[in-house]
Amino acid sequence: MGISRSIRTAVIGAGPRGTSVLERLLANWASAGSAGTLHIDVIDPYPAGPGHVWQPGQSRLYLMNTQSFYPTVVPEDPELAPPLAGHTFDQWRELQQSHPRPALTDEERGEVSGLSEADFPSRALYGRYLRSTLEELLTVLPAGVSVDFHQARATSVRHAASEPVNPVAGAPDESSVRFNVVLDDGTVLTVDSVVLAMGHLDARLNAEQRELLSAAEELGLLYVPPAAPADVDWSVVPGGKPVLVRGMGLNFFDVMGQLTEGRGGRFVAGESNAELTYLPSGREPLIIAASRRGTPYRAKATLAGYYPGEVQLRYCTEDAIAKFAESGIRPSFDFDLWPLLHRDAIWAYYSTLARSQPDAILTGPAEFLRALEEALRPHAHSTAKWENAAESVISVHVRAAHRLDLLGLAAPLARRTFGSRTELDAAVVDYLLDDARRSALGEDDPVKMAIGALHHGRAVLKTAVADSGITDESWVAGLRGWFESFVEGLASGPPALRAAQLAALARAGVVRFVGPDPKFGVDRRARTFTAASPWVGGQTDETVGEGSEDAGMYGVGLDRVGVGTVGAVAGGSAGGAVGGAGLRSAAVRGPGSARARTESAVPGAVSAAAMIEALAPANRVAVNSSPLLEQLLAEGMVRPRLMMTVEGTPVETSGLDVVPHPYRPLGANGSVTPGLYVLGLQLSATQWGTAIAAEARPKSGPVYRSGQRTLRDADEIARDILAH
Repeated sequence: MGISRSIRTAVIGAGPRGTSVLERLLANWASAGSAGTLHIDVIDPYPAGPGHVWQPGQSRLYLMNTQSFYPTVVPEDPELAPPLAGHTFDQWRELQQSHPRPALTDEERGEVSGLSEADFPSRALYGRYLRSTLEELLTVLPAGVSVDFHQARATSVRHAASEPVNPVAGAPDESSVRFNVVLDDGTVLTVDSVVLAMGHLDARLNAEQRELLSAAEELGLLYVPPAAPADVDWSVVPGGKPVLVRGMGLNFFDVMGQLTEGRGGRFVAGESNAELTYLPSGREPLIIAASRRGTPYRAKATLAGYYPGEVQLRYCTEDAIAKFAESGIRPSFDFDLWPLLHRDAIWAYYSTLARSQPDAILTGPAEFLRALEEALRPHAHSTAKWENAAESVISVHVRAAHRLDLLGLAAPLARRTFGSRTELDAAVVDYLLDDARRSALGEDDPVKMAIGALHHGRAVLKTAVADSGITDESWVAGLRGWFESFVEGLASGPPALRAAQLAALARAGVVRFVGPDPKFGVDRRARTFTAASPWVGGQTDETVGEGSEDAGMYGVGLDRVGVGTVGAVAGGSAGGAVGGAGLRSAAVRGPGSARARTESAVPGAVSAAAMIEALAPANRVAVNSSPLLEQLLAEGMVRPRLMMTVEGTPVETSGLDVVPHPYRPLGANGSVTPGLYVLGLQLSATQWGTAIAAEARPKSGPVYRSGQRTLRDADEIARDILAH
């Protein structure tokens, strides 16, 4: 039955998620054969389609963290209303190669012409895809639909003045609730519903960051706070001088690219091997990199698809997760879900080891795998620890040098000390080259396949969290407390090329490292930022920084550093370790002190007059510096979600408190406001992994429910808007 009334809705946020809401509104309107009118106001200070993050004009050195075959803003779910236009990114890529759109720039044509389905596109090109998809949608608007774009910032959403209520009829129903949306250009839009698809937002600095910024302003230093990399003017970072860079996740590689290749440096492949050499331009700073682990994220394996085909989950499956809900059980992450995924990672590692390196098995590979399979089998009524049984099997069948320390993979420098910074730098280069070598082996590398199992499992966990939820205490202490950081450092890393490039930069002396568990401060007498690791000694080569005159422009070079591996095969310890919560505290370092010291020089510290936070702004609704979000929170129209720790203490989480489906925010009094919807990053207390784009249907392998969840969420919102 068609829709015969007039509807007006506002979509706040015109990036990928806002575009998905628009696409779903059009598809469902057309599918319903509606005879009324639908007006959609799309609001964003940035151009619609790409939004803030994916602007087509940004540097092409900024790469996506997924390959061409992965992302889409258009659903491929046969249960949803069919799209009126648009394609997956990979389909669009192929179309541009055969019939490029006239609007493509020469740079875009050049990139897309050589881009394969397994390559990592630039964020700029993905932004062009988003813009093209939006333009296609606007050419096929169904009858009765109109769209206005407002390149402005929404500053408030409030209930519009209600019409007088008929005392006989009682309170107004949902269809009579309306909103005034105020924009920063003075426009006021009165609409029937509002979708909050705000995406990445700026955030207020934490106490330590405020101290560092204040010291920088007082002492004339350069401090770059957390920001989207494309928003930063990198030209203000002086060449030839040290710069501290805190954070070695994905944003680090963006910073690295801008300060090296972005300044004219070049990477050259060796003739006798695949290792890269960096040829500096002379305009680079000396990059001194720091993170809790002391190393960057592990690089992605070279695979034909998003998930390794050789890895099939046996334990942490969608069917296994569904049984919890069918039994009325709200699972605990640490006690119910992690043990299943832990088994899968162990099986993926050792089954790959037995296949690719049979000499590592002391007995017959088939005999070993049969024994391991029996040890890993879940037994509902057994009180024995399965980890002990598995470890016993492994100790009998596998050579010690090839045993897995799973949690140690995320902390390859743990339990190691370094007499000098040169020794540390050499160890990090060895780690990077070993990791790049493993990435090149792809599905034949046991470590990368253990990580591949975690990657598979992450997709299953997203469904478990969003559909039935997990206990509050395990969300706080388990999923977000230790596992998120652990799995991101392993399964969310950059393309393998980036690890090889970083190794080349370190060998050239353009990048040096601080070491694990760094402490940051300000030396007011020397007017510099400082950083020091308790695991790195203070021998004479430690004077890297503003006062280091004999190290040259790029400090002590590492051109003669050897190539090897770090620690055991797992990058952690020499012993085998497969299980248990006890490993977690040993292998994954805690956050340590977060206070910026403002004192004199620390022995063994590095120093610099510039410091960059290679971090994204915090995705926490309570600290996001959004006038709209601040207004909604202050006036009680939305509230952050609270969770209870195991001690019974309420903890404020990162996202909004919502009820499904579709996702609608709860107000301060616990009530739901009809007509107000939430999509995307602000759902981070109900969904896990909200920053990852929707996944196009893979050509082979498993199709996980979580892959296109964002698009289904957008569809639920669209259908609810049209139904009310």
